[in-house]
Amino acid sequence: MRTADTPRALLRRWLEAAAAPEALAWLDAATEKLAAGAPDRDLYLAVSLAPRKLGKADLPLDEAARAAAEAARPGWRPAGWSADQAGRLVLLLALPDPARLAGLVDQLCRTGDLGELVAFYRGLPLYPEPERYLTRAREAARTNMKAVFDALAHHNPYPAECFDELAWNHLVLKALFVGSPLDPIQGLDRRANPTLMRMLCDYAHERWAAGRPVSPDLWRCVGRFADAAVLADLQRALRGGSERERRAAALALHDNPKPEARAILQEAPELAAAATEGRIAWNEFGPG
Repeated sequence: MRTADTPRALLRRWLEAAAAPEALAWLDAATEKLAAGAPDRDLYLAVSLAPRKLGKADLPLDEAARAAAEAARPGWRPAGWSADQAGRLVLLLALPDPARLAGLVDQLCRTGDLGELVAFYRGLPLYPEPERYLTRAREAARTNMKAVFDALAHHNPYPAECFDELAWNHLVLKALFVGSPLDPIQGLDRRANPTLMRMLCDYAHERWAAGRPVSPDLWRCVGRFADAAVLADLQRALRGGSERERRAAALALHDNPKPEARAILQEAPELAAAATEGRIAWNEFGPG
């Protein structure tokens, strides 16, 4: 049985379909120097040169590549990664000392441009000793730069694996603040909790009070834990929301085992049937 490739080896192989041979030769030379202990300035220079050398074409990842990513690192989903992002992570992952790597990632995140930050945060699940990056990851969870937030929150197993409940709950709430869909957040259903339910319902009431719409996504982490007050909120959305809000409320009510939830759901029998038959799914919702 073949041993799974390392993430660095996979990234390097995928780059063969996205970058020119001379660019790959440059990358290989740079990674060899870094693996041998080259000074920090060599890493900073190589990271800054990655877009010019490797380009920004998307990595052409097929189903086999996605399966290889999962085998190399469970939960790793490098969809939408570009050549320069892959190259930057190949460079970082060449560093043999985890403590040095963590210090350099921290410094790069302090000074990097938007494209660099996206690469560094997408790389979080690939770095050794993940606890070293908690402070940096929590900072990304608070940012108002949507591309950076999405790099941490979407298709990234790091938050679900490493965040405590408080940090996790704020990540989900922040996604709604910045208009980022919830479905790509790994572990969303597994890590839903009653405290998050209350936070989301409070946020919904703030939106209603201001005459603003509530994202249908919001109800995904609510239905399972809903008490009488929250069931009333779902009933409000079911009765008076947009069609998308009504569909989401129906799905949330379907997720709740209480007889009261089932009774409310039967106010909209066509939506009740759609939820029961699987014709409504959470991945159809998002901002807007």
